[in-house]
Amino acid sequence: MLGLWGQRLPAAWVLLLLPFLPLLLLAAPAPHRASYKPVIVVHGLFDSSYSFRHLLEYINETHPGTVVTVLDLFDGRESLRPLWEQVQGFREAVVPIMAKAPQGVHLICYSQGGLVCRALLSVMDDHNVDSFISLSSPQMGQYGDTDYLKWLFPTSMRSNLYRICYSPWGQEFSICNYWHDPHHDDLYLNASSFLALINGERDHPNATVWRKNFLRVGHLVLIGGPDDGVITPWQSSFFGFYDANETVLEMEEQLPARPTHQSELLLLRLVCLKPPRRKKPACRVQRQSESWGPGLSCALS
Repeated sequence: MLGLWGQRLPAAWVLLLLPFLPLLLLAAPAPHRASYKPVIVVHGLFDSSYSFRHLLEYINETHPGTVVTVLDLFDGRESLRPLWEQVQGFREAVVPIMAKAPQGVHLICYSQGGLVCRALLSVMDDHNVDSFISLSSPQMGQYGDTDYLKWLFPTSMRSNLYRICYSPWGQEFSICNYWHDPHHDDLYLNASSFLALINGERDHPNATVWRKNFLRVGHLVLIGGPDDGVITPWQSSFFGFYDANETVLEMEEQLPARPTHQSELLLLRLVCLKPPRRKKPACRVQRQSESWGPGLSCALS
């Protein structure tokens, strides 16, 4: 089963990150200045720290002295554990790293790991994340038939998987925590114990604090593209998603649909579209490759 997901991780995928690394691994040339900020890497579904050995090698070669930690938690099938459980585990792992880096750290989070990291940024009152790279992560959820879904739920297709995922039993699987069926929006909002909460689509008492915490991030970089092969729709990597007709609505097109929506996601969109006290947008689209599509870089500070 690991091979199904591993097909998304050829050595060449690291090249997608290269244009963004100068933004993250900033260091002054003078020897008395601060060194590179530590980098924390969070893997995705069915992955492990070994999947990121090429990225680790590249950073070590091009930015010697950078402290890079590829967190070795919830590997393989353990990545199916509920996402809130994973958030707690990863939180305990990153706290000591952040404590040793008063100038801040960088997060690189792949696929499902991007959702774990976004939740971390929401629930941690004192995080010091300078840059958050979300690499091919289903930030608005997943709705598509893929090999790993067929392996996990062989008798279910995307049209009826909501019957499993929107049950208390189904929410015990990480995949169901971000399964987003556009044809059963009410069920999604009522049953989702993770995505609907971090998106602020369902009211909860921590919403205001989570927004404040998330907006502590200095930079947000979103990377994805049409040849992803797993994230469906691939625009979910950029907070786009299907409407009830399975027409993809881009991030900015979703704003009128929920005019009173006050989640950190909406604030993120507003910062990107209408940055305060700035003459130019804070978000910029950068073409990475014809196959993977654009990368969206947002400066939130």
